[in-house]
Amino acid sequence: MSEARLLSDAPWLASGPAARVLALLNADGEEARVIGGAVRNALMKIPLGDIDIATTALPDEVVRRAKRASIKSVPTGIEHGTVTLVVEGQPFEVTTLREDTETYGRKAKVTFGRDWVRDAERRDFTINGLSVDADGVVHDHVGGLDDIAAKRVRFIGDPARRIAEDYLRILRFFRFHAAYGEGEVDRAGYLACVSGRDGLGELSAERIRMEMLKLVVADGAAAAVVAMGDGGLLQPLFGGVAYTGPFAAMIGIESCMELSPSAMRRLAALTVAVTEDARRIAGRLRLSNSEAKALDSMGHRWWRLPGMDEAHARRRLYRLGDDAYRDRLLLAWARSGTRGDVEQWRALATLPQRWRAPHFPLRASDFIARGIAEGPALGHVLTLAEDAWLAADFPLEPKTLSDIADQTVARFTRDHRL
Repeated sequence: MSEARLLSDAPWLASGPAARVLALLNADGEEARVIGGAVRNALMKIPLGDIDIATTALPDEVVRRAKRASIKSVPTGIEHGTVTLVVEGQPFEVTTLREDTETYGRKAKVTFGRDWVRDAERRDFTINGLSVDADGVVHDHVGGLDDIAAKRVRFIGDPARRIAEDYLRILRFFRFHAAYGEGEVDRAGYLACVSGRDGLGELSAERIRMEMLKLVVADGAAAAVVAMGDGGLLQPLFGGVAYTGPFAAMIGIESCMELSPSAMRRLAALTVAVTEDARRIAGRLRLSNSEAKALDSMGHRWWRLPGMDEAHARRRLYRLGDDAYRDRLLLAWARSGTRGDVEQWRALATLPQRWRAPHFPLRASDFIARGIAEGPALGHVLTLAEDAWLAADFPLEPKTLSDIADQTVARFTRDHRL
């Protein structure tokens, strides 16, 4: 299958860093084209992201030409034919055309070639198998143009074979459908993913994390995650229950609140009912320390938040800070289902925009002056006083603060009297 059309509105092909790399490689009998995601995105009128380039030139020739043109080259994957060229601060992965001679998981044995069709046929999805030359001509050897028009994500060739080459393609299938597809997932691809789900156990936690955090924030994530659950793909990933209802609810809440999609909020809605879930997910996906902390905070006693009044909410906000308060509250909202008033939830969620907690006004010196010695006892008294101050709804009047200090010292002295 081969089809060509002209890519309009692509000024980056005519001038700039990408055009410079293409010109460098399109000489002396060699050819170079932009491939993959940049072509797909340009055709779909969405931001390009990275611009990857394929070439008939061998890696050593790419390095030689770059050196001659005073362009920095980095041998990022030279054994697989990939050299990164850096032009005006922008990196371009340049990969020599390849053909698979043997495939066994991710460690396929490849040889360098000059056949653009064979190179396209070894890629994952038809929408990623397109290339565009320096003149803007799009080359389609795998049916990608029709699938872009139909917003359909399909494997190139036999889906089972593509998946066996790299089981991460199961997750990529659903991620790409969520990002670029519409309607039902491709049936043949879906059945192949379900049949190959045991292969997910071969993937590293880091690779799963990378795909899932991209998947959950894609536009079509809700439907894609339901399809994954129906196919039995979520339990092997998470090692526990997946909550697709709260996940969809979180997506709707973010839209209602005009918030940018948050991978951690959505992951919490999908996987976390208690803090033990958060710790399990953090381990299984090798989350960063900050990600694990955010997930754990959201899962901590979120069920206490539904139905709270604003005074209680202010105390939670003071204790947690803006971000942790908002995220835990939104998880409680997502898990509430149809319970509760949307406007009440919205009022609680917007509290950080309407109210700023004052700093605790009492100091250690206030209690030293009342006879509390420096040391552990002083720290304990300060904690008791802060609790009393919160319960009194953050008063700032000197008389009220003095009363809180006196009562706290009296209580501490009474409780610790021998």
